[in-house]
Amino acid sequence: MKGLRGMVVILAAICALAQQQPAPVEVVPVRGSAHLIRGGSGANAGLIVAAREAIVIDAKMTEDTARAMFEAIRKVTPHPVRRVILTHSDGDHINGLAGFPKEVTVIAHTNARRDIEQAAKDPKFGFLTSWIPQELVSGDKRLDVEGVRVELRHFGPAHTDGDLVVWLPAERVAYVGDLLFIGRDPLIHRHKNGNSVGLVSTLKKLVELEADTYVSGHAEPVGKDEIRKLIASLEATQEKVRSLMAQGRSLDEIKAAFGVTGAPTTPGRRPGLVEVIYLELTEKK
Repeated sequence: MKGLRGMVVILAAICALAQQQPAPVEVVPVRGSAHLIRGGSGANAGLIVAAREAIVIDAKMTEDTARAMFEAIRKVTPHPVRRVILTHSDGDHINGLAGFPKEVTVIAHTNARRDIEQAAKDPKFGFLTSWIPQELVSGDKRLDVEGVRVELRHFGPAHTDGDLVVWLPAERVAYVGDLLFIGRDPLIHRHKNGNSVGLVSTLKKLVELEADTYVSGHAEPVGKDEIRKLIASLEATQEKVRSLMAQGRSLDEIKAAFGVTGAPTTPGRRPGLVEVIYLELTEKK
C-alpha cells in the first residue's frame, strides 16, 4: 500500500510539472503567407512569409522562447526575419525581443513606443532600451513585402491606446493581439489609456474588415461570428453597469451583481472589466 501511495505522489508531481511547462513552440499555417506561432512563454505570435523575407508579429515573453520561435521559423522558411510588428506593448508580447537578431527592425504604434520606453526604465527590463521601436505608425500604414500586401491599422484606444491590427487583405487574415479574448472577459489597460467604449468601436471595425480569420494573442483563430458575440456581450455589460449605477448601486454592489469577487481596489491591482466600465461612467459624470 505504501508503495502504491508513493507511486501516486510521484505521478501527481509529474503531472503538476507537466502542467507548468509551456507547450513547445510551433508554427501553424493559417492561409497563404499567414501563419500562427503558438507555444512557449507568452502570447501567440504571427509569421508572414514573403518571397525573400519573413515578418514576425509580436515577440513572445522570454529570450529562450524567442530563440525557440526562430528555430521553428527556420523549419518553415529559409528567408530572414527582417521586421517584427508589435500589436501593443504588453510584456508577454514584447519581452522576447531580447532573443531577436539585432538587425531586425521593430515596428509599433507611437504610443506603444512610449510604453516600451517607460518599461525600459525598470532595471528588470533595461534590455528593452535596445529594442525601442524604430519605425512608428500613428494611423494606417501599408507595407508591400515581396509581393505580400500588409495593412497596419490603428482604430483608437481599446485594449491600450497603442494597439495595431495587422491585416493581410489577400489572405483575408487579421492579427489583432489582445483586442480579442475568447472565453473570458476582455482585458482593458486603463494605465495605458485603454477603454471599453473604444474596444467596442474597434471590434466593430474588425468585423468591417474583409477578413475571414482573426488571430489573437490568447486564443485559437476565430471568425466574425465570435467577434459579434463579444460585441454583444460587451454592450450588454456596459448597459447593465449603467442601469445599476442609475439605481445608486455602489461599485461593490455592481461587481456582486455580476458575480465578481475579490479584494477591493489596492495599489498596483488592475481593474477588471466591470470596474473599468464603472470608472469610465463615473468619470463622465
